[in-house]
Amino acid sequence: MKKQLIDVDSALKLTREEVVEYYKCHVNPALAKLLGLLNFDNQYVRAEGTRVWDSKGKEYLDFLGGYGALNLGHNPPAVLEAIKKVMDLPNILQAGLGTMISVAARNLSQLTPGELSHTFFCNSGTEAVEGAIKLARIASGKERIIYCENSFHGKTMGSLSITGRDKYQKPFKPLIPGNEMVPFGDLDSLELKLKSGNIAAFIVEPIQGEGGINLPPDGYLQGVRDLCNKYDVLFIIDEIQTGFGRTGRMFACEHDGVVPDIMCLAKSLGGGVMPIGAFTTTEEIWKKAYGGVDTALLHTSTFGGNTLATTAAIATMNELVEKDLSRQAREKGEYFLSKLKALAGEYELIKEVRGRGLMIGIEFNQPDSGIFDKISRGMVSKLSYEYTGSLVAGALINDHQVITAYTLNNPNVIRLEPPLIVSYDEIDYVIDALDAIFSKNKGLLGMAVNSARTVLSGLFK
Repeated sequence: MKKQLIDVDSALKLTREEVVEYYKCHVNPALAKLLGLLNFDNQYVRAEGTRVWDSKGKEYLDFLGGYGALNLGHNPPAVLEAIKKVMDLPNILQAGLGTMISVAARNLSQLTPGELSHTFFCNSGTEAVEGAIKLARIASGKERIIYCENSFHGKTMGSLSITGRDKYQKPFKPLIPGNEMVPFGDLDSLELKLKSGNIAAFIVEPIQGEGGINLPPDGYLQGVRDLCNKYDVLFIIDEIQTGFGRTGRMFACEHDGVVPDIMCLAKSLGGGVMPIGAFTTTEEIWKKAYGGVDTALLHTSTFGGNTLATTAAIATMNELVEKDLSRQAREKGEYFLSKLKALAGEYELIKEVRGRGLMIGIEFNQPDSGIFDKISRGMVSKLSYEYTGSLVAGALINDHQVITAYTLNNPNVIRLEPPLIVSYDEIDYVIDALDAIFSKNKGLLGMAVNSARTVLSGLFK
């Protein structure tokens, strides 16, 4: 029987209903169901800057920003134009040295703090963390990795083994042995672990992203640096979400004047156009790990460092510097946070507002779902307890066309991570939208009622 395949031209003509059906049949049925409950299963057909459009012509503001991957916005012209210039070059050619990968690595060494100079390019954040773990173990000759509660470093096996949420770890145990967890922000607990010996590295996010946009106590990162020096442990900073201007500095660790031994990068490095990740380290550490002819190929990647991806990285880095987007993120973030904290003073639904630059989280108190559980077979209670953030995000997208989402480790927090090119008018629009949602819902009970309507309409849909 002849296979019936859909070509690209036909794919572009698919309806929303057809996309949902293919997703349910061939991708992830349960995720399609969850997104459908909250009316998050729109079909988006165009994107530019901070805005996207659905198949019905409705315009949305993107304040999710690809979880921090869209620092330059959707389809940045400078990145797309740069890629066009290298279309005739070989994209993947292992028997040679690539021009664009060499320039991308050189440029990165100019932006990163301290003596970070040697970079390995891969395809994603979790791959960057995997590479950093391997680098730490081979360079130190030690085995164990210490990580933080509530952290998120990826879902491949090595990264998952140092991601601090049991929900993601438990189904895949036993994980890679020798890794231990400490509370985020607790230097005393960290020192107790480091004293025990055979520790290759400690890995930490300068701001916990998926943990709920959690900032460390003042002086924490410098304290970590001092302890790692004291006990001869490599210090890995995961800047995958915080890097490239997101928090108001090129890298979040620069707020504390701290330089790690290894830094993990990804997300916005590709300008939101190409998938690319990286880990970067010092010449000394690199030589210990991969400095010999016999060790140079111990860690490789077929697609890592390909021409198109590294060209996107070069263009992205230049755009970040030329437009001074770190400064823009800092100034716009201060403005945004001040407005959000003013809202928090007015509405009991908001538990806390926190963040730095344009990496902001709003944590919510949990509404009482009440009698609506009986109709929805407990679905309202589950969503209210575990996903209050998504209910607010649902109101934002359905009533005000603003795209946000909750953080993975704390679903009661919605993240606000717009492209760094966002305007003040767009920030004001989101503030007004949130104000309208909280005012309309009349506190926690109102949010429960509105959430129930959303879920029930999704169930019956």
